Amino acid sequence: MAATSGVLLGNTSNLCFTKVKFHNKTSPKTKTISVSGLGFVTSQLSGIKISYHHDDLPKPIFAPFCPPLRPVARRVCPFTGKKANKANKVSFSNHKTKKLQFVNLQYKRVWWEAGKRYVKLRLSTKAIKTIEKNGLDAVAKKAGIDLRKK
Repeated sequence: MAATSGVLLGNTSNLCFTKVKFHNKTSPKTKTISVSGLGFVTSQLSGIKISYHHDDLPKPIFAPFCPPLRPVARRVCPFTGKKANKANKVSFSNHKTKKLQFVNLQYKRVWWEAGKRYVKLRLSTKAIKTIEKNGLDAVAKKAGIDLRKK
């Protein structure tokens, strides 16, 4: 007994159809079975269509959406706008590798005279020096930062 199979994949269809033919040497009859439970999934990495059976896949579990508790702080100074610099790390053999030079950010409690309270900020060391020289209100106004929200 020999079996031949043909697979038809459609570009926009969600189903693949397999047609199986069984040939028997003793009887001239041909038996044809059509199976429509076969589908395909597009791979996210290479875009290749992978066939699968609907029965083999686990049922999706739906969970309520929970946003993260705290956003991740970016490595950018809000007052000066300083951010990471792209540079080359040069070895002794003069081999160059890309690296990032991050800003020297510090958590600092600064007295806010207008609000009569301390404000905790994440500042670059350059911004700390500028605040000591010009005052917190002047630097925040120039950067467009509302200190009442901090």
